[in-house]
Amino acid sequence: MTRIIILAAGNGTRMSSNQPKVLVPLSGRPMIKYLLESILVSGIDSNPIIVVSPTNQDIIKGELDDFSLNYVVQAEQLGTGNAVASAMNSLGDDTNRVLVLYGDHPFLKAESIIKIASSNPQPLAMMTTELPDFDDWRHNFYHWGRIIRDENKRIIKIAEFKDAGPEEIIVTEVNPAVMCFDKDWLVQHLSNIDNHNNSKEYYLTDLVKIAFSEEREISSIGIEPHEAMGINSQDELEIAERLLTAQ
Repeated sequence: MTRIIILAAGNGTRMSSNQPKVLVPLSGRPMIKYLLESILVSGIDSNPIIVVSPTNQDIIKGELDDFSLNYVVQAEQLGTGNAVASAMNSLGDDTNRVLVLYGDHPFLKAESIIKIASSNPQPLAMMTTELPDFDDWRHNFYHWGRIIRDENKRIIKIAEFKDAGPEEIIVTEVNPAVMCFDKDWLVQHLSNIDNHNNSKEYYLTDLVKIAFSEEREISSIGIEPHEAMGINSQDELEIAERLLTAQ
């Protein structure tokens, strides 16, 4: 079976909000509720794991008490790799795939969740978004990680914006951060992630580089920019409001 892990430990600092980021309203509703409803419709996991922080767990639980969720606390904010590691003990023995989602991606569709969860990753599958450019509202994606491929179009790594070189920055295929893993492979390799980067965080995306170093195939599923959009600032929230209204 596939278990879903939702990362929701971030605060609302960049949103100019005193609420946890995932509870910031989008058209009057906490943005994470849109994602939770897509998960519910997908039927992939009836009790998804949600990773919260020591300071936001109570308010998130109170706001989402109408959903069936398995809460896990990330003790320190040490990056996405550490967040997923915090949830490993909540996976049952019958789990064979792990799908990692982010609570600030309200437009992800149930159909896309089903597609990547059904991809049978060996060892991982990921969503990617190809942009024509970073102009207009697509500037939201400029600070996202870049999908780096070799001459044979195989994914070899994800270059996080803070660590990307000049040739990587101009790449217009970006990482929405939705990844599905073979559970056993994930458990074996999470401890191989290090924090030797400019943020001193443990990036879950480093597992792409590790998989490539093992000569493993990394499959990808393309999704449209609107669906991939995350919300990390007031400007992005305003754009999301316009996109939601236009749907």
